[in-house]
Amino acid sequence: MELSRSREQIDSLDRQIVALLEQRLDVAEDIARYKLENGLPVLDEAREEEKLTAIRAMCRPETATLLGDVYGRILAASRAWQTRLMEQSHGE
Repeated sequence: MELSRSREQIDSLDRQIVALLEQRLDVAEDIARYKLENGLPVLDEAREEEKLTAIRAMCRPETATLLGDVYGRILAASRAWQTRLMEQSHGE
């Protein structure tokens, strides 16, 4: 396989991943509104652990830890986004 072809595939996958992550943040925005309206905290530790366990279960055994770590970063980014949106709402 040619390196250039593999890089093209990576570029295509990256575009798809970014689009999906953007969609995920849109949904996180809805969740932030719900949490704000209902006085709930951004962090739900039980839900996050449940989510990480489910993600690891979707992975091949040899990638479960690595992708669990990556997904932990995604969850942290989602929390940061929700926090930012909730703080902006308090300022309005």
